[in-house]
Amino acid sequence: MKLPIAILLAGAICCAEPSRPVASYDIKASLDPKTHIITASEELTWLNDSPDTVSTLQFHLYMNAFRNSQSTFFRESGGQLRGDKFKGEDWGWIEIRKMQTAGGADLTKGLRFIHPDDDNAEDRTVAEIALPQPVMPGETLRLAIGFQTKLPPVFARTGFRKDFHLAGQWFPKIGVWEKAGFRFSKQGAWNCHQFHANSEFFANFGNYRVELTVPSNMVVGATGEQIAKAASAAAGTGTYTFQQDMVTDFVWTAQPGYLREERMFLADRETTQAEVAAAARLHGIPESEARLSDVKMIALVQPEHREQMDRHFHALRSAIKWFGLWYGRYPYKTITVLDPPHGAEGAGGMEYPTFITAGTMYKLPPESRTLEEVTVHEFGHQFWMQLVATNEFEESPLDEGFNTYSTAKIMDRVYGGIGQLPLKFFGVNVYSLLKLPLLRDESMNRAGYVTQPAIDDMLRQAWQYYDGSSYSLNSYMKMSVTLRTMENILGADVMARIMRSYHQRWRFNHPTARDFQAVVNQVSGKNMDWFFDQFFFGNRLLDYRVGDVTSVQRKTPIGVYEKGGKTVTVTKKQGEEQDKKNDDDKKFKKEYLCTVKVRRMGDAVAPVDIVIRFKDGSTEKRAWDGEYRWVKYTFIRGSEIDWVEVDPERKYQLDVNYANNSWQDRYQVEVSAGWTGNLLFWMQNLLLWATSLA
Repeated sequence: MKLPIAILLAGAICCAEPSRPVASYDIKASLDPKTHIITASEELTWLNDSPDTVSTLQFHLYMNAFRNSQSTFFRESGGQLRGDKFKGEDWGWIEIRKMQTAGGADLTKGLRFIHPDDDNAEDRTVAEIALPQPVMPGETLRLAIGFQTKLPPVFARTGFRKDFHLAGQWFPKIGVWEKAGFRFSKQGAWNCHQFHANSEFFANFGNYRVELTVPSNMVVGATGEQIAKAASAAAGTGTYTFQQDMVTDFVWTAQPGYLREERMFLADRETTQAEVAAAARLHGIPESEARLSDVKMIALVQPEHREQMDRHFHALRSAIKWFGLWYGRYPYKTITVLDPPHGAEGAGGMEYPTFITAGTMYKLPPESRTLEEVTVHEFGHQFWMQLVATNEFEESPLDEGFNTYSTAKIMDRVYGGIGQLPLKFFGVNVYSLLKLPLLRDESMNRAGYVTQPAIDDMLRQAWQYYDGSSYSLNSYMKMSVTLRTMENILGADVMARIMRSYHQRWRFNHPTARDFQAVVNQVSGKNMDWFFDQFFFGNRLLDYRVGDVTSVQRKTPIGVYEKGGKTVTVTKKQGEEQDKKNDDDKKFKKEYLCTVKVRRMGDAVAPVDIVIRFKDGSTEKRAWDGEYRWVKYTFIRGSEIDWVEVDPERKYQLDVNYANNSWQDRYQVEVSAGWTGNLLFWMQNLLLWATSLA
């Protein structure tokens, strides 16, 4: 039985366990721009919000991934990530100089490095410390930590380039204690994975207050709101204080040459009353709940990219608006977008709470929307990573794939796609010449997916995929295509309610794919377990094709028959003579025995629609459960079959080969031209995809 939307949403949201700050940080840090060393003190407040007695602590020391070539990160990556290669001998590291409890107990000497994911004793990205006294359930532990971090040359989302600094994953961060029943835990234990080449991050929500002291000529940006600034003329430094509650991380940047500009996203100006009312009706919520909040947008742009400032802000406005209307208002007061300098491209395309890094190039052509796509995508991680904080180590598609799906919808809605590749021949735009369609995110995601559709299960621990390409395809493109397929099956409105309900229920929490499955079944009112079992948790290949198609004219029956109580024999010769007469008689209505066979080539089973059109314009529609390997349909019609199409609405974007989904009786020039254009289009998509992974 289907329930009213408001009841469904209320049911989905009410079961969420309210989140609260678990791991909070008060950090004071100073940067030496010559050595690129950060010296800092950290006060950690950790709440044991479990029923377990915790006797050890585990910490992420991510920066030690760049300590030497024997770290797990370097062994797995070979010293390169997303086309960015580690250069030189200037390594990065993090060292804990002091760690003590609020009571004064010194824990420093008890620190030991562990490697929970592999047997690499050289890896120092996870540390464990035994406590002199265990932390009891509901108890709060406070630690004072002194540490130094040496930034590497920009690589893998962090580092320095000349006087540019981006400090990401730069401080000792406590792991996540998972009580029994939380996510996949069967008993209370630390979830604290090593830093891998194909993984990102996972942390509890907490409150952050960070003081940053840097040379006075530097412009600073960071997670959260700047609440104070003080200058020391004698020292030639400035101290910036940032604060942000209920986030999972903190990042900051400093560079003398930034162009810093602030603009406001004014919700009442950026959204119309009709748009708010439409969102409220769709989701069954009051308009007051559908309305958005004002947000301060901050851009830190390189001087040579000054003319692209407006493009960053337009993309931010679009993202704040549509993510907000679709999934719920952005709850923070600021969002900062960073444009890294030339030579620091490895710092681009990354997300942190209230802070994203984009990236562009000098004189980026207006027909290309890559700047906008990166900005929209990285902002989207505020929803699918920050607010709904899934474990990126263990279920990366729940972050990257959900965000890729959402990004595509915004890019196609606001910009009509991601624009054009800069294809010109003797100054002539090839797109205009050949009337090629704009590149669309939806098409690009499918184009990437079909190149390697089944090498891995979609959901795996990030470092266990076949290779980096499989990690990217499954985490980004395959999940996006899977969600789009689900949307096509359930309908756009139902899918919209599912996505908002899931986001609202798990905002400020840490869901799994099974939690999403429960929301899908509840909100849709359908049991979609068959879909999840095959495509989320399995590795089934979906491929339907048109098999044999025949239209055979029915001839005069020959043989012995009973007619009017008498036995009549029609000889072969008599039949042939009658057939000739019928052929010469223009008024004679011919009949055809028409047969269509459709085959299931893959191991995935899904119900599929089939349309058969005849040359007289009539059609037959069939719904096949797809369970057996093939199905046959037979018709006696006065017309031959003109064409057959399986999944005519292209609901199943997971189908690995659209080329075998249709059959036509005759060659059509316009169809051939269309296929030629599509072929070129796919080639462009694949080239662009390959470039992005290089």
